[in-house]
Amino acid sequence: MKELIKVKANENNEQLVSGRELHEFLEVETPYKKWFDRMSEYGFAENVDFTVLDKNVHDDTSFGGTRKIADHAMKLDMAKEVSMIQRTEKGKQARLYFIQVEKEYQQQLLDTSKLSPELQMFNGLFQAMAKQELETKRLETKVDNISEIVALGSTDWRKDARSLINQMAKTQGGYGAYQEIQSEIYRELDRRAGSSLKIRLTNLQNRMAGEGVPKSKIKKTNKLDVIGGDKRLLEIYLAIVKEYAIKYGVWNDK
Repeated sequence: MKELIKVKANENNEQLVSGRELHEFLEVETPYKKWFDRMSEYGFAENVDFTVLDKNVHDDTSFGGTRKIADHAMKLDMAKEVSMIQRTEKGKQARLYFIQVEKEYQQQLLDTSKLSPELQMFNGLFQAMAKQELETKRLETKVDNISEIVALGSTDWRKDARSLINQMAKTQGGYGAYQEIQSEIYRELDRRAGSSLKIRLTNLQNRMAGEGVPKSKIKKTNKLDVIGGDKRLLEIYLAIVKEYAIKYGVWNDK
C-alpha cells in the first residue's frame, strides 16, 4: 500500500498522525492553528485524542535559523474523524487510507499463523476467554454510562453535555453528525420551553452591545450562553440531552 501520510506507533501500540502533515495532505486553505482549533471544538481532548508537540522548522529570519511551531500527534481515530469532517475527496481518501493502515497494523499484531499447533490451540482458548471478558466489561460500561447520563448536572454542564453529544454523533457515523444532533436538541428545547433561542441570542447580543462589550466577545456568544443564563432553560436542556443520549445508545460506541 502506498504511503499517503506517515503513521507511527508509540510504545503503547497507538498509531499516531502528525496534525500538520494531515492538514497539508487535505489541502486545507485555513491556517493550521485556526483549523486545528476548529477541529478540536468537535470534542477532541488533549492527552486523550492528541498531544501537543513543539517542532523546529527552518526559518532564515529567526535567530539561529530555526523557529518553533506547534504540531499535534493525533491518534488514528481522531485522524479518521477529522478527515471525514472535511467532506472533501481528499478527506475521504485519507479516512479510507487510515482504515486500511489500522487493519494491516492489527493483522501484524495478531498474526498467529506461524505458531505451533499447540500454541494456536492455547491462543484460541485465550481469545475465547478474552471475548467473554470484553463482553462482560461492555455490559459494565453500559451500566456506568447510563449512570453518568442520569448524573448529568449543572456543575460542568457544558463539558458534560458536549461529551454526550459527541458520543451520540459517533453512533451516527462520526463527528460530522454533531451539528445536526445539537440543532435537533435546540429545536426540541424551543418546543418544550415555548421560546426561541435564536431571538433570545439576538436580544442578548444587543444588550451586550449596549453595555459596550467588545464585538469580538459578542461574536463568540452563542445559544449555550443563553441557556446558561436561564435556570429553566438549563433544566430543560439537560433533560433533553439525557433523553437523547439514551435514545442514541451512547454506550454502544464504547
